[in-house]
This record gives sequence, C-alpha cells and structure tokens, in this order.
Amino acid sequence: MEALLSLSFDNTSSKDISKIRKGLRQIEGLLAQICIPPSSSQHKRRPSSSRLSGDTLLPPRQLSTLCQDPAYREFFRLQEGFEWNVASRLMACLETLLGMPNATQSNAIILSALDILQGVLLLHPPSRALFRRESYMDLLLDLLDAANPPVVQSQALLVLVTALLATPESTRTFEKMDGLLTIASLFKSRSTSREVKLKVVEFLYFYLMPESPSANSSSAGPQKK
Repeated sequence: MEALLSLSFDNTSSKDISKIRKGLRQIEGLLAQICIPPSSSQHKRRPSSSRLSGDTLLPPRQLSTLCQDPAYREFFRLQEGFEWNVASRLMACLETLLGMPNATQSNAIILSALDILQGVLLLHPPSRALFRRESYMDLLLDLLDAANPPVVQSQALLVLVTALLATPESTRTFEKMDGLLTIASLFKSRSTSREVKLKVVEFLYFYLMPESPSANSSSAGPQKK
C-alpha cells in the first residue's frame, strides 16, 4: 500500500495535469479496493462499462464491517502519520490546480480531487483536524469563489460539511476566518446558481445543528484488539 501511495503522491505533486489526473485515479482505485467487497469479479470492471452492459455494481461495504477489514485497518494506520496522509496531499494538489492558468482543464481535475477528498475524510475522520489550520481552511473557502463553476462550488460545500463534521476545532477556524460571511455572500450573489444556493441551505442546516464531540482516532477508527 505504501508503494502505491508513494507513486500516486509523486503524480499528484506534479505540475503536469495528465500526471495529476493519473495520481488521482490511483488513489481512487485504492479507495475502491478498500470499500467495495471483493466477492465478485464485477468489481474489477470499470463502472462505465458495467452501466453500459446493464450489470449491477456491488454496493460499498458498511463501515461496521469495513472496520474489521485488514486493508482498511492498514490504510487507517498509514493515515495517522504525515508521510502517507492522503488528505494533506490532496489539499496540496488542489493548491497547485488553483494556480494553473487553464481553468477549463483544471476544473475537472479539481472536482475529482474534491470528490476523493470527501471520501478520505469520511474513511479517516481524524484527517478532518487538518482544517484547524487556517491555510487549509482558506484554500477550501477559495473554492467557493464566484470565479469557480457551480459544480466545483457545490462539491467544495460538501467537503466543507465533511471537514467540520464532529470537529469543533475546525469549526472554530471556519468561524475565525469569516467562513459564514463567505457562505452568506455566496448565497446572496445573483451570479450564484440555484443548485449552489440549495447546497448553501443544506450547509446552514448542518451548521446550525448541535455540535458533536471531536472525531479522534480512538473513537472513529478500527479498534485495536
């Protein structure tokens, strides 16, 4: 697993858009192997080909069973250290993508990186603590800028919800950096699409709910025996 992560990190840290795309696919493939049950040969086929042929993809495993899986436990263990932490690498990748001049090419890759980031934050809740840092939170809020397409703004809002879920420290950073003002401005702007405004309403509904205890490695991950 370390070898695959190392290879994918080399690609996602590149300035070459094709290498970044390849690195994201490698990470996505690793997560798919962890989350999808290997009891059928169907899971080896690409989702697109399965849809075209009418085959039904196997549903992801429940977290309660996933926590007992050796591959997931190994992935969780590796995420506890900085060297193999996928979320931090994805944030660095997003920073690189935002600095690229060709928005048409980079927007699709940004969307893919955000989608994978959300999955990683769900699989490894302690990684949400990264957003206690202002630099990471600032980058996430930058993705809500009006210059970004609605699909990127919507996915960034979903990642923001996941980043704040059961992580009060990250919520305090969000508030300190006027995150609510950013959200309110996005909602009030005439240029904001209806789809994004609906996502903003969903975010506010989540934000106004009572806070949950902090998600840490002892309560949110596989228990050692």
